[in-house]
Amino acid sequence: MSVLAGRTVLITGASSGVGRDLARSLAGAGARVVACARRRAMLDDLVAEIAGAGGNAFAQDCDVTDAAAIAAAFDAGEARYGPIDSVIANAGINHAGPAMKLEVTQLDAILSVNLRGAFLTAQEGARRMIAAGDASDAPRRILFVASILGLRPQAGAAVYSATKAGVVMLAKSLALELARHRISVNALCPGYMPTDIVDDWFESEGGKRQIAGWPRRRLMPVAELEAAVHYLLSAAAGSVTGTSLTVDDGQSLA
Repeated sequence: MSVLAGRTVLITGASSGVGRDLARSLAGAGARVVACARRRAMLDDLVAEIAGAGGNAFAQDCDVTDAAAIAAAFDAGEARYGPIDSVIANAGINHAGPAMKLEVTQLDAILSVNLRGAFLTAQEGARRMIAAGDASDAPRRILFVASILGLRPQAGAAVYSATKAGVVMLAKSLALELARHRISVNALCPGYMPTDIVDDWFESEGGKRQIAGWPRRRLMPVAELEAAVHYLLSAAAGSVTGTSLTVDDGQSLA
């Protein structure tokens, strides 16, 4: 039996990058996936791809800066699949560059998506898991996708790093609050991967120098996150809560 068979997972930021890969992987592991993002055409393409591979997924428009939109996404997912037992708060953005040049509108956008949106997603998921009570014996999981930049500073990513550090602390704090409800809360801290949020930088000379300084001299494959996510959502991780798991191809060792 697939490790996530019978589970229902809502994931934000599913239209591209890490979220898209994880949605495919979760469906391949047997989960029913509520794939949420703002770009509906890309979500529809993802769901068609998953269905073509024999998986089960549902596309739902969702802007994580809008609490009502998040609630609507959970409503739609529950109407389709029943109670959602796992939530992955993955949506994230960045405006890279020196902190002194960051505009207020860019600051607000990063905070709204990466921190406020992550909190609202987790809050709505936890409320519904608590309300469901013991109606299901499925493991209850909330997973934040943070970053190694939430654990160490990086020039040119001050606010992004601060939001990811905030997400790591959210996982720890919510793990304390939700432990008695059988809800495990963790953060995953990936390294740099080939996604559209960083592609331009790593095609530059500065980006290439950064890659050359890492132990394996490469961007980490996105697929390398899949096993860690499957584990943290699985029954096998029942005693794992309030932790931040680094999966970064050794980048943070440099």
